[in-house]
Amino acid sequence: MANSKIIIVEGPQGAGKTTITDYIRNIVPYTNLYRLSGTSDSSEQGKIKAIKMYDDLMKYIKSLENMSINLLFDRTFFTEEIYCRLGFKEYSFTDEYDKLLDSLSKMDFYIYYITLYLGETAEYEKRLKRDGKADVKYAKFNIESSINQQNAYLQMSDEIEERYKNIHVIRYDTSRDISITKNEIKELLK
Repeated sequence: MANSKIIIVEGPQGAGKTTITDYIRNIVPYTNLYRLSGTSDSSEQGKIKAIKMYDDLMKYIKSLENMSINLLFDRTFFTEEIYCRLGFKEYSFTDEYDKLLDSLSKMDFYIYYITLYLGETAEYEKRLKRDGKADVKYAKFNIESSINQQNAYLQMSDEIEERYKNIHVIRYDTSRDISITKNEIKELLK
């Protein structure tokens, strides 16, 4: 019987993943925070690297079942799949993504998949201009990219919710007052 949580926070650049994962890390006791970025190699070699990385990650997660340790992820293999769906990578990751998601769903954890998005998409303009994000080469920080990612993540949330009843899928609009989102998350993860 699960005594630990896996909390995965996904969403486009500028949606607030860092803010929310830092908050969750501080309110949920015994929580380890992981920030993953995947590989910048978009070739077929990159796919091999991504498969190895995420297979190893799943083995690591499996080894922590029922250890009374909560695992919090700011991006995982869901991002790899989104970037492939949107054409940022030269390969398809869908077969591996499906295997990883199926494996995750069978683990003995309370599993929360949180998608962050901005209902007020104009907010991306302000958020993506901060901290020099516009200079990041690979991630292509721009409003159109973030909106396309947002739509793909929301579609992915619907797919996960439909296929896996044991994964708690939550969507938060972070363009509203952040204190509302934080209170809702605090209640959810009690």
